[in-house]
Amino acid sequence: MDTHTGSRAEDASLDAPEHAAGHRSRRPARKAALAAAVSTSLEWYDFFIYATAAALVFNTTFFATDSEVVAALNSFATVAVGFIARPIGGIVSGHFGDKYGRKPVLVAAILIMGVATTLIGFVPNTSIAWLAPAMLVLLRICQGLAVGAQWGGAVLLATEYAPANRRGFYGSFAQLGIPIGVVVGNAIFLVMAWAVSPEAFTSWGWRVPFWISLFMLVVAFVIHRYLEETPEFQQVEAKLAQAPTQRRSPILEVLRHNSGTVLMAGGTYLVGIVMFYITITGSVQVATTDLGIARSDVLTIILIAAGVLVPMVPLTAYLSDLYGRKLIYGIGIIGMGLWAVPMWLLIGSSTPENIWPLAVALIVSCVVMSFQTGPQAALFSELFPPEIRYSGASLGYQAAAILGGMAPMAMVALINGDVSNFWRVGMMNVALALFALVCLIALARRRR
Repeated sequence: MDTHTGSRAEDASLDAPEHAAGHRSRRPARKAALAAAVSTSLEWYDFFIYATAAALVFNTTFFATDSEVVAALNSFATVAVGFIARPIGGIVSGHFGDKYGRKPVLVAAILIMGVATTLIGFVPNTSIAWLAPAMLVLLRICQGLAVGAQWGGAVLLATEYAPANRRGFYGSFAQLGIPIGVVVGNAIFLVMAWAVSPEAFTSWGWRVPFWISLFMLVVAFVIHRYLEETPEFQQVEAKLAQAPTQRRSPILEVLRHNSGTVLMAGGTYLVGIVMFYITITGSVQVATTDLGIARSDVLTIILIAAGVLVPMVPLTAYLSDLYGRKLIYGIGIIGMGLWAVPMWLLIGSSTPENIWPLAVALIVSCVVMSFQTGPQAALFSELFPPEIRYSGASLGYQAAAILGGMAPMAMVALINGDVSNFWRVGMMNVALALFALVCLIALARRRR
């Protein structure tokens, strides 16, 4: 039973916007939001380019077999490994983030991600080193740990600096890293696919996006050097300094008193993370392998679809400041459920000569997803008090990651190389949307 009775902001996050004017200066809030956007953009860029490479080349460079379906499943299995590691990263970072501050944990996560992603670009093909798949999996685990740690830090950096009545809008800048990372990653893959021959792309061209990740080390230094700890965490530290007591483990406190909130928050997000990954990465494999659409055409469509999220995410977050988190977040869940089957019927009707159904399917998918993505940072952070917020928000978000990372594998298994089976993927998303809606309603009642 969830016994936590947090601040009024929790109920406001679910039922009504906060109308109290914020007392914090807008300039530090903007600075923190920019840092959150840049760090998450690079972090998700690194995490997503792995999934794109898995859809495009890993099935031949590391996991080649006589069966295309088996090769694709093996390739996407390594993608899922990163998602399994994400909750572990969230647990570890939540503990240290709640005890020692948001900023140091965020900087450490950026460093780990930058190094791991760069090293992936140097892993030799299986034909050169038989241990190559094991090296790939190990580095993917490091990516998962890093992104699991980074999300909570970036979200709290943005929301805890923000004025009280604009937490949704400022928190959305941390969420902006998701579409920006997809856009930048697909743009670089598109440039490489255009600049080199298909043979060169398979040989070394796919590695270039990974080498670019060295830039993350610069970002980590800038955040460490020029950004202070969040005001709310400083208040927690000051309060503990005045009345020093032995602090319990934040993660144990969350699991003891807020486990139901964590599970239901994760349940509301499950449909979003599944739909996102089959839209952004799963569709690449389906369109190029099952439908025969050119790689460059698919990457261009995904780039445009993800680009739609960039203005939509802050817009829907702002709407959540005006009309409440639950309403906007719920619209996203319902929208994804209603669009799931039509989306896959459109994808199934696409051909190399007619790619417009694919474009419509993916663009509309990103539009409906934005209604969940925009208010999510503020919604999840407002569910927990500051002293356990990093742990609680991270666990709620990463709880859905394990099943979400298996979405491309489930998609491949459901389709099984037969275009007539595309509708099955849509029905899977409908079921997840219904489950998410039940979790959101239960979460709202629980907070009351």
